[in-house]
Amino acid sequence: MKLFSNTINTLENGLNYASLNQKVISQNIANADTANYKAKEVEFKTFFDQSLQQLDAKRTNQRHFSFRSDSQHPSVKTKSAFQYNHNGNGVDMDQEMSEMATNQIYFNALTDRINGKFNSLQSVIRGGK
Repeated sequence: MKLFSNTINTLENGLNYASLNQKVISQNIANADTANYKAKEVEFKTFFDQSLQQLDAKRTNQRHFSFRSDSQHPSVKTKSAFQYNHNGNGVDMDQEMSEMATNQIYFNALTDRINGKFNSLQSVIRGGK
């Protein structure tokens, strides 16, 4: 018997993605003055593929796309080889700060949603009180 729904598992994967994304953005910002450092990013497609794996979907035709993927973990890749500074550094601080703010909003939305799910479970356990 499953105790939690797929929604909670999907929200957990979203939180894992946001956490990894925060770490990568923080590393980029920390290395903004490091010579020849190339900025990195978390590949969203891998995260999306993981979420699709949890769907309980059935293909009705062999020509339809499969919901399964071989990827297991979100991957971190180096961004395109742009050079923003004279020392070969590829970190754009304005872009990194913008991505950090976007990631924070995404993380807050996920935590609000998962808190709502747990509050609903708590209400059911208490008998609706």
